[in-house]
Amino acid sequence: MTPLLEMRAITKAFPGVKALDQVNLQVKEGEIHAICGENGAGKSTLMKVLSGVYAAGSYEGDIIYKGEVAQFKSIRDSEARGIIIIHQELALIPLLSIAENIHLGNERSQYGCINWAESFQAAQELLKKVGLNEAPGTRVETLGVGKQQLVEIAKALSRNVRLLILDEPTAALSETDSQALLDLLLELKTQGVTSIIITHKLNEVRRVADRVTVIRDGASISTLDAEREPVTEDRIVRDMVGRDMTHRYPARERRCGSVAMEVSHWNVWHPEQRDRQIIHDLSLRVHAGEVVGIAGLMGAGRTELAMSVFGHSWGGRITGEVSMHGKPVDTSTVSRAIAAGLAYVTEDRKSLGLILEESIQRNTTMARLDAVSSWGVINGAEETAVAERYRQNMRIRTPSVFQKVAHLSGGNQQKVVLSKWLFTSPEVLILDEPTRGIDVGAKYEIYGIINELSKAGKGVVMISSELPELLGMCDRIYVMSEGSFVGEMSADDASQERIMSLIVRK
Repeated sequence: MTPLLEMRAITKAFPGVKALDQVNLQVKEGEIHAICGENGAGKSTLMKVLSGVYAAGSYEGDIIYKGEVAQFKSIRDSEARGIIIIHQELALIPLLSIAENIHLGNERSQYGCINWAESFQAAQELLKKVGLNEAPGTRVETLGVGKQQLVEIAKALSRNVRLLILDEPTAALSETDSQALLDLLLELKTQGVTSIIITHKLNEVRRVADRVTVIRDGASISTLDAEREPVTEDRIVRDMVGRDMTHRYPARERRCGSVAMEVSHWNVWHPEQRDRQIIHDLSLRVHAGEVVGIAGLMGAGRTELAMSVFGHSWGGRITGEVSMHGKPVDTSTVSRAIAAGLAYVTEDRKSLGLILEESIQRNTTMARLDAVSSWGVINGAEETAVAERYRQNMRIRTPSVFQKVAHLSGGNQQKVVLSKWLFTSPEVLILDEPTRGIDVGAKYEIYGIINELSKAGKGVVMISSELPELLGMCDRIYVMSEGSFVGEMSADDASQERIMSLIVRK
């Protein structure tokens, strides 16, 4: 059978780096095809070539679609052929309604006037197909990320999609929303829609993918067929990183010292809904050299807790006390929290952790510019030396520290965020979903960094939605539900079942 899509010997270069080198991909009609690889392997670049983001002529090789050579000059060209890409950063306009977003650029109109009745009716039918019960007139800004993903898919269906490309579609979703999205892809498959899914979540690959193509360092390494052979996570990982990873979490000698940070009777109210309390009388402690985990479902208040402690970055009417090494400290502003020895790596690195259009150098030093300046003037040579030191120590893959952070892969962006906060010499580092959206190889490197911090006597608070990650990395785990701690246990006593039973019991 002739495949729906073939990409032959695709090569794409940028200044100083070859992103794709003779990559081959074949996708059969009606299948779900997963593409796996480390951050920076070239997965997203390959899909941008396919969808016309990188126009024909800017790369070498051929795209064969429906048996014909295709040369897409723009996204509009590929969409006209039924190829729709949904990027990790959703392309919706928050202040417009669901219906307006679905038909944006493809309006139902006559004589230059939009037929709103027809638009809303068509949107209603599409929303039903994707299982979204919201009214078509609902503004997108009121929807959660999971529902926004469904709007994007409804938008793709409105364009008569034949080949749907999803780039990390579940990276920011809860477990429930992720499962719903995967179920939808399986349903669309029965309706004749072919899908390509880029994801780091290998359990999702094993659940829905008919075939898996692994890309490493810009080259296609293997294509695994689930019908012909067992597609195991270990096999995918081996092809992704070029080696076996018997242990997903590096070994660490656990040695906890005195209490480095203690938060006592912490209460936080919603910044806008002033009568709604989000954090309820929480207390926690972190010892020097200890990795403390916070488990809980999305919406449990984990991020709100972290941000409120770090400079009161979120919340209102905050009460409670923070102590460092037994002495009360003022963390009411970010600068005071940094001065007290705290650092916070946000879960949203692109919006809150980095300035994407600035260089690696500037992002690395921005939280402590006083250390590379005198009399208010930045010493450029010293700033470059600091950034270069962290580039080497953190193994950030980049030709230069002067490169814009926007051009880095997710894993390398996360390393820049970590570098920024390590440069402040914190006593306690709060990590909020530190490995979200990055591959297993980069995860392992970040786990190694966490272990090095612990070995150096730093306290680490690790918030994660991945329970195996908490069990593999933490000395002690707090379980959080609805703004309260409902349990605390040592890593030796913890299990996924025990943690989930505490969450459900609340």
